[in-house]
This record gives sequence, C-alpha cells and structure tokens, in this order.
Amino acid sequence: MDARVAIISGGHGDLARAIVTTLSDAGMQVHAPGRDLLDVSQPESVQKFFDPLERVDLLINNAAIRNDALCASMTAAQWDSIMTTNLRGAFLCSQAVARKMMRQRSGHILNIGSFSARIGNVGQANYAAAKAGLIGLTQSMARELGKRNVRVNCVLPGFLETKFSADMAPELKQRALEMHELGKFNTVEEAARFIAFLETMPFVSGQVFQLDSRVAPWT
Repeated sequence: MDARVAIISGGHGDLARAIVTTLSDAGMQVHAPGRDLLDVSQPESVQKFFDPLERVDLLINNAAIRNDALCASMTAAQWDSIMTTNLRGAFLCSQAVARKMMRQRSGHILNIGSFSARIGNVGQANYAAAKAGLIGLTQSMARELGKRNVRVNCVLPGFLETKFSADMAPELKQRALEMHELGKFNTVEEAARFIAFLETMPFVSGQVFQLDSRVAPWT
C-alpha cells in the first residue's frame, strides 16, 4: 500500500522541518515546499502545485509571515500582506485539497494558529486577526467537510524559539515567557509530536488545541 501523503506549506521553517521528521518517521510521504515552489499568496502558484497531485491525506497550513506595527501607524500594505499569506493562503490551499479529500472520502486539514488570536498582542493586529480568522476557517470547513470524512483542526503551537521569532526584542520574549505558568516555552519537536499524534485521531475535527501553559479565557 502506498504511503499516505502529507503537504506542509512554509516548508523551510523550523517547525515545518520538525514535522517533516516526525511524520516521515511515522511512515508518511511528506512534501514541505518553500515559497519558491508553493507561494500561498499567489493563486496560480497554489494551483500549479496542487493540481498534479493525485491525492493528499494531510495538509498542514504552516506558511506565515509577520509585519508588526501599531494600529495607528500600520499601513494598508502591512495589513494586506499578512491577510494574503496567513489567512487567504490557508484558504486557497485548503480549497485545493478539499476537492481531492472529498473524492477520497478521507483527509485532514490542519491549520497552524497562534495564541495571538486569543489575546491580540500589541503591535500585531494584522497577525492576530489573520490567526483568529484561521480558527473560524477551521470550524466552518470542519462542518462543511465532515460528511465526507474530512477532518479540519487548528493547533496553536505556542511561542517557539525559531527563525520566525528570532528578530523579536529580548524584552518581548521575556514578557511572553512570564505568561507561561510552567515558566518555559514549547519546542518545535514537542509541537511536531502532538501534530503527528493528532493525525492518528480519526474522530477529532473542528477543534482548537493550545500547546503551552499560557492561560486566557475563551471568548
């Protein structure tokens, strides 16, 4: 039997690489394209990448960028860049694989969210809004696709010390650390381990999983 196929967008990131290792060890055939092969902000690139694929069993919408600024000084271009990549990109990729998964009557779409969606970090109105939108997208698609045995979930991996967060000021990282009740950040390896485990849970869909020790009310 052929190996099950997983696609991870934003494949050059540290989290993506950890997921590649974990899923490959679990026996999946994993493709983790970077922006050169799959630019999620460009519909033509999404179509070109996904159309030739005969099947997709797992899509992980991991591609994301940051363009931080206070609302009062944020430009429309800064807003649009985040929405185009972080939210519309996830929608385009999900739409592309949903058709295949519905025909297969099986599949799993996993959106990589952020705790910012829950608390709205200062200077990240665009990022927080896009990640909050991912939660809505997750739940709507879970309802739409469930009857075809297609699952859709969202994982908030926590603050990860990766290339993505490397340019953040030390005081911001310290402030983030102080919000963690366990006094430590999650790691890409642990996040990848959870994602691989979630892939084995066929009865779970439409859910949001937070993988760190920060506490905030669900509103």
